[in-house]
Amino acid sequence: MRIQPPNPESPLSKPASHAFAALPISTALRDNLADLGFRELTPIQSQALPALLEGRDVIGQAKTGSGKTVAFGLGVLNKLQAERFCVQALVLCPTRELADQVAQELRKLARAIHNVKILTLCGGMPFGPQLASLKHGAHIVVGTPGRIEEHVRKGKLSLERVQTLVLDEADRMLDMGFQATLDAIVDELPTDRQTLLFSATYPDSIEALAARVQRDPVMVQVGEQHTQSSIEQHFYQVGDNADRARALQQVLAYFQPESTVVFCNTKRETDEAADALRAASFAALALHGDMEQRERDQTLVCFANGSASVLVATDVAARGLDIEELGLVINYHLSRDPEVHVHRVGRTGRAGQRGIAASLVSSKEQYKVERLAQLLDQPVRTEPLPEPVRGFQPLRPAMVTLQIDGGKKQKVRPGDIVGALTGDNGISGEDVGKIRVFDFCAYVAVKREVSRAALAKLTKGKLKGRKFRVRVVGV
Repeated sequence: MRIQPPNPESPLSKPASHAFAALPISTALRDNLADLGFRELTPIQSQALPALLEGRDVIGQAKTGSGKTVAFGLGVLNKLQAERFCVQALVLCPTRELADQVAQELRKLARAIHNVKILTLCGGMPFGPQLASLKHGAHIVVGTPGRIEEHVRKGKLSLERVQTLVLDEADRMLDMGFQATLDAIVDELPTDRQTLLFSATYPDSIEALAARVQRDPVMVQVGEQHTQSSIEQHFYQVGDNADRARALQQVLAYFQPESTVVFCNTKRETDEAADALRAASFAALALHGDMEQRERDQTLVCFANGSASVLVATDVAARGLDIEELGLVINYHLSRDPEVHVHRVGRTGRAGQRGIAASLVSSKEQYKVERLAQLLDQPVRTEPLPEPVRGFQPLRPAMVTLQIDGGKKQKVRPGDIVGALTGDNGISGEDVGKIRVFDFCAYVAVKREVSRAALAKLTKGKLKGRKFRVRVVGV
């Protein structure tokens, strides 16, 4: 397969001032971007969009938070024909959390285009309601490989008119064993299509996948969206595994961040670390693939809205996490793959903020340290743990999450929830935080000091003219 670099002579290759306003896209898309506050292109957008808008196949190597969703979203939407009510674009993601995140972003980008329907099809959700949604049709389908392949195999989803295929975080899909499933899906697609492949890493398996599904792709590689100066890294010496739980609490007490993600290599380790933190009065939640989907949704919501301060997660489970200001990342163990370590660390120090990354390292992990130093091309030095902080007590999160047993299927909207909370001697609008509405439930964050009043207001009041069960969830 021949991989080409971006063409510097292309008239699309140099958007004036790297501004969204200079892109050759529809007026509706351009005006909507301005309304959303998009001004300057990120590196992945400025490098990928020229080839992407020309209809070329693209391989984009970039980390989470680089802006790749907006890049491929604009490419998909700019050539979408809303009057043709058929599936014109398919976006595949490794996890439901990431698929939901991508679908939300696409809906924001598409809001200026009338009658565009974006459908999410993921595993872990009932099959029946998805069949009902498919009967009404869609322009763009976003989903996980297993569930998409199942719908195609059963003849419920037609891909014969797909113009664009997007493989988002393709490296994780291959790591999760989806290669055969991806091949089965690709076999059902038209050969005359545009294929966009985005991956945080570019191992041989991704190169082989690109060779099978793409034609003369343009290669775009973008470095980390943070610099060494924006992330302060520490590698702390620990003894055996029994010392790690204490060391983890010591690091949290020393830095005292508002939000922390602790990465573990196994699901069992994730549960054990989270249990130990909760026993020490930290507001900690676990996230891994063995959890029920509703529980995973609830965990992500509670952490994202500030009602839990520590998330202990495996790498794949954390892929759907979208937190702009993450103060601290802790590696409970070093990852077996040094590139995964870089990806973990890249979740802090974003958007011009300073970040801190701390790794707990035993003598048995010295080989991982050496591999990481080789990848970074710089020495990695371990240091003693910070001294224990006397009298430290974990702070309670500022927010509390309320779950409402009614969602999109009951026509519940965020505005309805805000109105119910703030109307008729209710709480102040400033005390209401993030709101997420799912198909059959909704979550709203409120400030801790008014959480009892908010719970009483929703319990006694009505939404859409009816009462719903409401309760406090999380930690």
